[in-house]
Amino acid sequence: MANIKSAQKRILVARIRTQRNSAYKSMMKTAIRRYEAALKSGGTDEAKQALMKAIRMIDKIASKGVIHKNTANRKKSRLSKQFNKAS
Repeated sequence: MANIKSAQKRILVARIRTQRNSAYKSMMKTAIRRYEAALKSGGTDEAKQALMKAIRMIDKIASKGVIHKNTANRKKSRLSKQFNKAS
């Protein structure tokens, strides 16, 4: 454990941000999983709604800096490609 007060604060802040970032990533992965499940079930309307939710979630997370913007664009592109191929 650090002795300097500012270093102790940085450790605390880093821990809090790490937890928050992992929660956001989990929410993103859940949205993607729900989209893929909707795509498998065959309902294109349901899959389109789930795709829009997943894309919104990915954009939100990228804007917060949890994931890089290129990673976000790659994920959105792959999800859209899956949807276009299925429909």
